[in-house]
Amino acid sequence: MIKVVSLFSGGGGLDLGFKSEGYQIIWAIDNNKNAVNTYKHNIGDHIICSDINDININSIPKADVVIGGPPCQSFSLAGKRNTEDSRGQLVWKYIEIIKHIQPQAFLFENVIGLLSAKNSKNEKIIDNLKFAFEKIGYHIKQQLVNAADYGVPQKRNRVILVGLKKNVEFKFPDPTHSKDGVNLPKYVSVKDALGDLPSATETNEILIYDKNAQTQYQKLMRHNNKFISDHTIPQMSDLDKYIVSCVRPGGNYMDIPSTVNSKRIKRLQEHGGHTTCYGRMLPDQPSYTINTYFNRPNVGCNIHYDEDRLITVREALRLQSFPDNYVLISSSKQGKSLIVGNAVPPLLAQIMASTLKSYIDEE
Repeated sequence: MIKVVSLFSGGGGLDLGFKSEGYQIIWAIDNNKNAVNTYKHNIGDHIICSDINDININSIPKADVVIGGPPCQSFSLAGKRNTEDSRGQLVWKYIEIIKHIQPQAFLFENVIGLLSAKNSKNEKIIDNLKFAFEKIGYHIKQQLVNAADYGVPQKRNRVILVGLKKNVEFKFPDPTHSKDGVNLPKYVSVKDALGDLPSATETNEILIYDKNAQTQYQKLMRHNNKFISDHTIPQMSDLDKYIVSCVRPGGNYMDIPSTVNSKRIKRLQEHGGHTTCYGRMLPDQPSYTINTYFNRPNVGCNIHYDEDRLITVREALRLQSFPDNYVLISSSKQGKSLIVGNAVPPLLAQIMASTLKSYIDEE
C-alpha cells in the first residue's frame, strides 16, 4: 500500500481522493481546529492540530507520497527567507519536509495567483519554488488545471505541481469532460449536481432524499447514503433578499435596479469588474469557483440557479464533489464555509491520485 503524508490538510479534500484510490494516509496536519475535527470524523485520527512550524520534523513519518500546498497568502512573502512573519516560511517548511521525508513523489496544489506572484526582488515565486524542488532532487511538472475538465461541476482553476524522484516526466491525466461535449461528455452542470436534493430548510435539520437520483453525478454523490445534513438556507437581510430576486440566471449586479441603496453596487455598475459578484448560477453550466464566502451574495456567484436564495453548505459540498455522507464538524457557520471553500475537490484529487499510481514503486 502506498503511504501518504498530508500537509495543510484542511477538511481532507485531497486526502479523500487519494484514500479512494487505495493510498494509506499515515500522517496529516492542519492548524484549523474545525477542519481537524471534520477530518477526524470523515477520514481518521491520524491528523494533528498544530502549526506546522512548531512540529519537530523528525516526528513526521517517512512516506511514499506527500500531498498538500501551503496557504496562498504565504507566497507574497515566500522570497524573503528571513521574514519574521511565519506565513512566509510555510513554503520553505514544505520544501524542508519534502527533503526530510524524501518521498517518491509529491503533489502540490495552489491558487492561480501563484503563477504571477513575485517576491521583493521581483522574482517569480513559481520559478523559485520549482528551482528549490529541483535542487533537492525532484523532476517537476506544472499545470494549470480546471476541475470542470475532470467531472467536477465547478470551473475551479488551480495550479498543480507534481514532483517525481524518478528521472521521468509526469504526464497529467487527459480531461474526462469538455465544455462543448464534443468527443467527451459535456461538463457536469449545476443542475446535474444539485437537481435531486430535497428542498432546503430554514432550520438545520437532517433531511431524507425525496426524489430519485437523475444523473450519474448525483448517484456518485449519494453512494449508499440515506440522509442529508447542512442543507439549510443561509440567512439574508431583507435588502439582500430583494437583490437576489432581481438577478436572472447567469446575471450579476447589472440586473439590480439602480435605485437600490448600495454604494458597492453603484460602483460596480459604473466601473465594472468582479463579474461574478451578486451572480446567479446557470443551471446548464458548472458553477464558478466555490469560495469561503459562498454564504454571501456579494462575494462571488452564489445565488441558486432556480430559487431566490443562496446555495446551502450541502450544495457547496456537492459542487466541490464531496459525497453526501461527508459531515462538517464546526463551532461556527463561517467555519464550515472556510473548510468547504478551501478544499481541493475530492473527485479531482482522485483522478490525480489514480494517474500518480503508475509512477510509484510499491514495496
